[in-house]
This record gives sequence, structure tokens and C-alpha cells, in this order.
Amino acid sequence: MNLKPQDIVILLKLCGYEESRPAYSIIAADLGMSPSEVNGALKRLQAAGLIHGPEMGQTPILAATEEFLIHGVKYAFPAKRGHFTRGMPTSYAAEPLNSLIAAGDDPIPVWPDPTGKKRGISLAPLYRSVPEAAKRDPLLYQRLAILDAIRSGGARQRKLAEKELVKNLRKRDGKL
Repeated sequence: MNLKPQDIVILLKLCGYEESRPAYSIIAADLGMSPSEVNGALKRLQAAGLIHGPEMGQTPILAATEEFLIHGVKYAFPAKRGHFTRGMPTSYAAEPLNSLIAAGDDPIPVWPDPTGKKRGISLAPLYRSVPEAAKRDPLLYQRLAILDAIRSGGARQRKLAEKELVKNLRKRDGKL
């Protein structure tokens, strides 16, 4: 059973819950997915050894999650850059990395979003509903942006992003 990009979005969302996960329908609504997509993702994440089984609340196995996000995601789901567009800042252009990495003169990476306030080079999000989900959940937004820096950045950006990801994943219950 192979992981899908939306599984990573769900995994990052799960990392924000204090205890066991809420109902599929709640996760699905938060992420702009269907409950069946969430159900399938949880099965794949469990098969991959990234979350505990139902008997343990389907919570993330933090060490495995950190290892996969830092070392595996950039190969399993490489970043895809596109054209100049309007969107939401991501990678080093979004919190928390934008306070650690200067943007320079190059256009910033953005998730395409017609209501976005910034213009830059598009960086395809892991899943189509990511921009809307990120607007509703600031902690998820940070995690996805950090992950984009790992997926798309150079060595220095990746190193900073890896440190921030580990720190960020240890935050619980959506508290920044």
C-alpha cells in the first residue's frame, strides 16, 4: 500500500491533536477532503508505520513521522514549481521560516490561490485543498510550509526547516 500526498497532510493534522484523533468527518471537513479519503489515509499511514493502530487512538508515532518527513517526503513527493501567480506564501516565505531565512530578490514560493495576497512562483501543494485547510489552521499552515522548504529548498533551507519541523511537531492541540 503506497502513501498518497493527502496522507501527509492528514499526518501533519494528526500531529496537532492532544490525544486520539477526532471523527473522520471532522478531520475531513477541516482538510477539505471526504471521510473516505481520511479513512483510506489512516489505513495507509498505519501500514507505513507512521501512526498507531485504532487501539491506540491512531496517533502519530513521532519518531517515525519525523524521520519520514525529514528524509523521505522530498523523494516520495518532490516539489513541483510552476509559473508566476497569486497565492499564499509557503516554504521559506511563510511562518516560521520567514523570520529565519531572507527572501532575497527572487520571487517567493506560493501555493496558487485566487484570494492570495502575494505573488510569486507557484509551488504545487501536496493536495489541492491545502491552501483552504491552511487558512483554517495556522499550526497546520506552518507545518506544511516547513515541509515545502524540506521538499524544495537548498541545503541551508532544508537544515533550518528540519530543525523547525522537529520543534513544531512537538506542539500539540493547535497551540502555537
